[in-house]
Formats: sequence, structure tokens, C-alpha cells
Amino acid sequence: MKEKKIKCPECNSEDIIFDPIKGEHVCAHCGLVIEESVIDTSQEWRAFDDTQRSKRVRTGAPLTITKHDQGITTEIGKGKGELFKVDAKKRAQYYRLSKWHKRLIKSKDRNLSFAFSELQRLVSYLELSQAIHEKVAKLYEQAVEKGLVRGRSTESIIASLLYTTCREEGAPRTLDEISKASGISKRDIGKTYRYIARKLNIRILPAKPQDYIPRFGSLLGLDEKVQVRAVQILDEAMKHDVTSGKGPIGVAAAALYIAAVLEGKKKTQREVADIIGVTEVTIRNRYKEIVEKLGIKEEVEEKVKEEELEEERREEKI
Repeated sequence: MKEKKIKCPECNSEDIIFDPIKGEHVCAHCGLVIEESVIDTSQEWRAFDDTQRSKRVRTGAPLTITKHDQGITTEIGKGKGELFKVDAKKRAQYYRLSKWHKRLIKSKDRNLSFAFSELQRLVSYLELSQAIHEKVAKLYEQAVEKGLVRGRSTESIIASLLYTTCREEGAPRTLDEISKASGISKRDIGKTYRYIARKLNIRILPAKPQDYIPRFGSLLGLDEKVQVRAVQILDEAMKHDVTSGKGPIGVAAAALYIAAVLEGKKKTQREVADIIGVTEVTIRNRYKEIVEKLGIKEEVEEKVKEEELEEERREEKI
């Protein structure tokens, strides 16, 4: 193995050879031994599959803020089943140690342990990224340190922080989605969200309709071409000041409906409304405003008529 970072002090040659058996750096030009007894920092064991690797590795999982102890605290016993693995004479001692170990855990750690398990469930259910998971965990720990969780349910605080962070990270989830996942009413989430945002100095700008396009597009089964067209429609709509003062979810739903029609992937307004969670009236109103301002009303209506005629022909053939 050659290393060009080391130069020979004798002949200034960069042609240096490392001998792993003797642990020496030797100049290939003049034969000078530059370094000797070099420590080999590579692992001394080999693994050919995941099972061998997990058995031979001598380090644990990396530290993570998503666990109350960052993943390094030990635990005496993980259930009653562990008790019967201990010798019968030492079971009483084992039971006492396990009980006192749980008693000595600080109230903050107990709070964080419960909160982070709830957070893990919500992140998994809503299919959120690790970055959002870690940011919410950090914010919750700050809230605990400032005493903001007293008198409020852990679930409502986690849900409100999740709603806030999703908006910040450009992956917004609707209040309906978070309410359904957490079991907390939208009113309670909104109330807690305003309180926590004020106390932690969090300032969230209104969500853009464009942020909802990838998620809603996936829910509707629309391909990337339709999603790109929907974003273009929204960009044009913003230039014409159509979206200001309107709910971003309804605007995004209408843009996806228009883009689907124009790209020949027609979805009915009812389908879009049911899947996204808005009313047909909302989509219809936003749809009319957008197509009229962008001057594409005739083009869209013509596409709709073509689709309807094709459906009628298919039904006649059947």
C-alpha cells in the first residue's frame, strides 16, 4: 500500500510503502525506514454477514437525542420473564435491584421516556424523517426544562411540536392528520401550539400550497409530471395574487386537480376531496379562481369533456 502524504527526509521521494506486517513506512527509492512500530488502527476481526458483525462488534448504537438517555443508560431487567433466567436463590435480590433502579430514575427521565415513545409512534405513523424526529425531541426537552409541560398532556405537546416542526422543515401535515394520529382534538393542538410557540420563541410562517403537493400527489397516486405541473400552476397563481388569504390545503388540492386534468390523469373533484380531506365546494371555488385568473378555463373544460366522452365510449363498448 502506497501513501503519498509522507515524504522521505533523505531523498524527498513521495514513493513511500507501508509494510503492515512490520508496521513500518519505508522509502521505495532509497530504502530508508521513516517510521516503525506504527499502530494498526483497523479492526482485527472480519465479518461476512450481519449476524457475525453484530456478534463481534464491541461498540453500541450511536448516541441519539430521540431517547431520554441518548441510548446509553443500562436497565436491570426488561420484564418479568427476565426474573426466571436468574438463579432461584438470587431472584429476590434481582427483584429488589430492579425495583430500586426504577425508583431512582428522575421524574424528568420518566417524562421524556414516555414522551419519546409517543413521538416515535407518531413519526412512524405519519412517515416523517429522522431530522424532524430529532428536532421535535430537542424542542420537547427544552419545554420540559422550562416547565412548560406542567398541567398539560404530554400527547398534546408532542402533537403541537410535531405540527410546528413539519411546517418548518417543509413537510407539513394537516391538523386533521396529526389529530387522527395522536387522538388529540384540533382545538387542543392549536391551543397548545400557540402557547408553546410563544414560550419557546418559535415563529412559523404560513405554509405554502407548494409544500403539500408531493404528499397529496402521492396520496392521489399522481406521477411526478402531474406534481411538477401543479407546482407550476401554483407559481403562476401566486404571481396573479390568487392564493393570498386562501387555505393552502384547498389551493394545493385544486392545483393538483387542474394539473391531473391537463396531463390526462383526470381525477374527479370528489376523489380529490375525499383523499385530501377538504370539501368539494372548497376545491370547486379554488379551481374557478385559478383557471379564470390564469386564462386556462376553456382548455381545462375541453379536457374534462374529452375525458367524459371517452368514458361514455368505454361504457358503450362494455
